Amino acid sequence: MFDFISSWIEAGGAIAVAALMLLENVFPPIPSELVMPMAGYLAATGSLGVVAIFLGGVAGSVAGAWLWYWAAIRLGRVRLLDWIGAHGHWLTLTRADVEGALRWFHRHRDWGVFLGRMVPGVRTLISVPAGLDGMGLGRFLALTTAGSAVWVALLTGAGYVLEAQYERVQGWLNPVTNVILGGLVLWYLWRVFAIWRGKKDV
Repeated sequence: MFDFISSWIEAGGAIAVAALMLLENVFPPIPSELVMPMAGYLAATGSLGVVAIFLGGVAGSVAGAWLWYWAAIRLGRVRLLDWIGAHGHWLTLTRADVEGALRWFHRHRDWGVFLGRMVPGVRTLISVPAGLDGMGLGRFLALTTAGSAVWVALLTGAGYVLEAQYERVQGWLNPVTNVILGGLVLWYLWRVFAIWRGKKDV
């Protein structure tokens, strides 16, 4: 799986990285924790430019965050929560998740958006309360870009460092990646079923 994903990123370059990072904000089983280190590793081998990879990762991350921000403004609190209640299981989201993100945002606001871009599970949700609370687009994009840049730089740097150790880890890298991705898919399916089952029991 590592070879498949890395070859896909290598073929598509920064555009492929941007697309994957955008999808990461929408479709849970695609984690930035795998995408960006892989891209950083390829940059270290000379297959890709590290600056282009970094910019693609940030652009995709910000674009995905903006989609949720736009949806929150467009739908408003009531309609968005109703939509999450009806269809959120496909995104492994519940009304309680969104309401929890709203409470967290009200406590932290600007720092919440900035730091939220680096916290798994919060990264996607933090855009929703920012939109519902009426945070200005310029402020939202600035904070989101700053937080995403730090996160993407850390992950890309981790992959870049990995290249120097590749001979030591190449024997188990692909199997470990398969296990991680398989676990993420199983977690996603379990979450979809659990949320769907919970709605049926209500």
